[in-house]
Amino acid sequence: MRITEVSLQGFRNISQLHLVPSDGINIICGSNAQGKTNFLESLYFCAVARSMRGKSDQQLIAFDSAESHIRLSVRRSQRIDRIDVHLKREEKAGRGHGKGVAVNGVPLRRLGELFGTLYAVVFSPEDLSLVKNGPGERRRFLDMELCQLSRVYYYDLQQYTRILRQRNNLLKGIQKKPALEETLFVWDGQLADYGERIIAARARFLERMDGLAAEKLRQLTGGQDSLKTAYHPNCAAGLLAERLQKNKERDIFMGATQCGPHKDDILFTIDGREVKAYGSQGQQRTVALAARLAEIELIRAETGEEPVLLLDDVFSELDERRQKFLLESIEEEGLQAFLTCTGIEDSLRRYVDEGNLFYVENGKIYAGGSAP
Repeated sequence: MRITEVSLQGFRNISQLHLVPSDGINIICGSNAQGKTNFLESLYFCAVARSMRGKSDQQLIAFDSAESHIRLSVRRSQRIDRIDVHLKREEKAGRGHGKGVAVNGVPLRRLGELFGTLYAVVFSPEDLSLVKNGPGERRRFLDMELCQLSRVYYYDLQQYTRILRQRNNLLKGIQKKPALEETLFVWDGQLADYGERIIAARARFLERMDGLAAEKLRQLTGGQDSLKTAYHPNCAAGLLAERLQKNKERDIFMGATQCGPHKDDILFTIDGREVKAYGSQGQQRTVALAARLAEIELIRAETGEEPVLLLDDVFSELDERRQKFLLESIEEEGLQAFLTCTGIEDSLRRYVDEGNLFYVENGKIYAGGSAP
């Protein structure tokens, strides 16, 4: 899978852009706050229809624009797909939808239909939060990768989130009007149904990821560290309905559902020790990188397609040996990559040529590595 053409209009600080990238490593170079990450964000948005930085769609539109457009051409093994994204400012009354997506000129009725058109794996300094921050970051990692691989998972997650929100609203209502408790079973059954599907999908994903991430870490550390990636569900498979019933009174008191996959976590350990608590910052970075590289293998195995790799200023966080390993992995696996940096590291120089180096200044991207 390769991105063959990118056009942007009114996307963050990028007013107008047309770029034809290389099939291999593309180096996007420039000072901070010039638009490098914004460019990567536009590519990721075309894979999952949301910001990789958790921003709202409205924040992606340039300040002086009423709307934003992203157009991508993606070459797959058998065809070329065109992705068109249109974001526009919502009216104050909140009417209408601020986001439209089309593939090959056909508007998508549901955003989940976009998944699978472009596979993207992103790695940035913020990915350290995958290891050292709270469970929410790790659940987001799980969900975003599983949504790319399975539209069924995306719809299950959507339904679970909707039902969870309604159940929580009902729990708060029961505090004021106890008679409403009689209707709780309606939401419990639906929540358990979708929740069990999510638990099963996450367990399968992490079982496969465990061995792949462990192998990547062994390669990164020269066999010094042994990584284990384990799924820590808040509720064991098959027991969610029972737990919801058992915790009912507590949930009513708290006004929120206390069990279910919205409370899940992932545990990373090296040689039996939890990386979050006992790992050095270098180990945390390496584990995060191993997890992202394992994603690539999973996507390839599940879909037969090579994902596009988006690397946002990661070289500032990796030592020279890890930089070299990452670049060699990209080259050996034949991936297309978009790599942002503020300067050309020594490990990058052998990969630079006139066709893959781009310079960013004030939201403008120039081919050839230098602005006119």
